[in-house]
Amino acid sequence: MRSLPPAFLSVGRYRQACVVARRNFARSVSTSATGSVSSRAGATSLLFGLGSGAFVASYFLWPDPSRAAPTKTNALLSPTHFTPVEVTSTETCPDPSTRLMTLTVPRQSIPSTDQAAFEPIWSVYIKDDDIQVERPFTPLEGIDSEGRIKLWVKKYEKGEVARWLHSKHVGDKIEIRGPIKTWSWKENEWDEIVMISGGTGITPFYQLIHKELLSQPATTSKTRYTLLHSSRRPIELPPQEMLQPLIAYSQAHPDKLRLSFFVDSSDGPSHPTMPSSSLTVGRIGKNAIERVMSIGTKSWWQSLFHRASAEDSARGKKVMFLLCGPVPMVAAIAGPFGRNFSQGDVGGALGELGYGKDSVWKLESVS
Repeated sequence: MRSLPPAFLSVGRYRQACVVARRNFARSVSTSATGSVSSRAGATSLLFGLGSGAFVASYFLWPDPSRAAPTKTNALLSPTHFTPVEVTSTETCPDPSTRLMTLTVPRQSIPSTDQAAFEPIWSVYIKDDDIQVERPFTPLEGIDSEGRIKLWVKKYEKGEVARWLHSKHVGDKIEIRGPIKTWSWKENEWDEIVMISGGTGITPFYQLIHKELLSQPATTSKTRYTLLHSSRRPIELPPQEMLQPLIAYSQAHPDKLRLSFFVDSSDGPSHPTMPSSSLTVGRIGKNAIERVMSIGTKSWWQSLFHRASAEDSARGKKVMFLLCGPVPMVAAIAGPFGRNFSQGDVGGALGELGYGKDSVWKLESVS
């Protein structure tokens, strides 16, 4: 879950500070012009208004060293400070609003990846130095022994850090901190993990699948993985570098990994890796979940008197649903987030199917 340090400012807080400053200035001018006070009082009020406005603006806009994470060049990568890293690759994707990027951590800052903190699912914060804002991004394949971190970054209209990243070139330096744990994987804790994603919400699930399946084909894990992913159009699906390994593994090990891809519309260019015949047009909903969980095979009297539950619908298996994507999508499938992106109650399609908090986890969509 995202929790921004106060020193790294959102655009909303910037605008709020400006509004406060302007409002105080306007009030002070109005007071000085009424003639109901002396000219000296009016001048004092004006100065006070300007000073308070400047104070409020400076509080929000001036990073406080005591609250900001420092930058360290000779320390291991850590959540407590920023580490300068180099952009070593940036590649265009079929969807022009997305890029595959590789960041490389300096050798002296590469941590031991045997730490529990690097078990799925984790992310790193990237700082936009221009406006002092940080946002989380999920490494697709974790971090390798050479310090390389691969990201799939989508440029959203209101995503200031993603737009800033898209402007970077090979050789540029940026600052990151992490790892930040977003969900804790437990070996053989669940019989099945069902991952439901939209857009770049697939990135944490790709990290999990890569760590547990793609990087160790001879895995002895008893857990089966199911991925339901949705994009608006075929061209907006993940790039070939991500899809091809998933498809190849699923075809070779259908008992370990199942894939289903959805698009809101089949209009526009086709995807170079995923033929249109392999896509389902429509959104991920209750029916799609019932199909993958084999719900609906009960006798008529069970359907009449029983509401599906985690045990019934999964036939006694222990199942965990992970969701990551646009907020409206997550709400429709699992109910809305609670305050400050807490889990909230389980609702939506999964709530109707009888699943509860012990079987559902909502991840805030990062990138």
